[in-house]
Amino acid sequence: MRNYYLLFFLLLIFQSTVNAQNGKIIEQIPYTIADTSMAQIEKRLPNAKALINAVDFFKITYLSDGLKVNGFMSVPKKSGKFPCIIFNRGGNRDYGGTTDFTLVRFFAEMSSWDYVVVGSHYRGNKGSEGKEEFGGSDVNDVINLIPFFSHVEKADTSRIGMYGWSRGGMMTYRALTMTNQIKAAVVGSGMAEAFIQTKKRPEMDSVFSELALGYFINRDSVLKTRSAVYWAEKISPSTPLLLLTGSADWRVSPEEQLTMLNKLYEIKHPVRFQFFEGGQHSLIEYVDEVNHVSRNFLDAYVRDGKTFPSLEPHGK
Repeated sequence: MRNYYLLFFLLLIFQSTVNAQNGKIIEQIPYTIADTSMAQIEKRLPNAKALINAVDFFKITYLSDGLKVNGFMSVPKKSGKFPCIIFNRGGNRDYGGTTDFTLVRFFAEMSSWDYVVVGSHYRGNKGSEGKEEFGGSDVNDVINLIPFFSHVEKADTSRIGMYGWSRGGMMTYRALTMTNQIKAAVVGSGMAEAFIQTKKRPEMDSVFSELALGYFINRDSVLKTRSAVYWAEKISPSTPLLLLTGSADWRVSPEEQLTMLNKLYEIKHPVRFQFFEGGQHSLIEYVDEVNHVSRNFLDAYVRDGKTFPSLEPHGK
């Protein structure tokens, strides 16, 4: 019995040590977007050069649950303390990862609004240790970016927002059940109902089966864990959400976001919704409008600390 208690005590010490290290920066290397990439990026984002001239990019490695996880960060070039955004990438494994285009469209764009932006590749990807679980324990790689900001000189750790796209929307929803430190979150074309996802796109079942632990033991449980519509009430009630989706998205059916919207409305969670007619999964046709509504939302709730109005029926 004495040995049992000793082992338990040692495990507690080990876990406490691991938790204390979460978010610690192991490596931070300046990153430059290649001229060959810029030529292609400018065809889709004409203001790309102006954006990258205003920010500094870094490749980062940080600790998450004892694992060395890689990602990217962008920081405004000017001096000062800035609010922060955690960007959650879409896709899985190497597909849909953070590319130079992603760095310009999302990281540089938001840093040009005066935000420090950081995003994870998630464990198991791009040289990161561990194994990706597509919305399992890899959600900790998102959560552990919160203490990461305490190691960034220009980061104001009292003002943190989140922005997730596609699979990154699922990661955002899950992360928001684990913390109330996020002042506001934007979800673009976000996964919210895995049963709709696998019905509309049967090939996604192979993604879940290959990455999600326990899939072959209890598929329904695994999918529900990754479907925010079933546990929306667990999302931090103090974190307002902006949902963006396009009516022509075939990768993540608009039904998922619409179902999530109805659930959030039902439980009176603060939410704003923008539906783009004919918009594809990336909403690239509406990039300027997406940036406009996202910036206004994040500036109000993250930068300025606005309080959302009463969600109960009111007015004349």
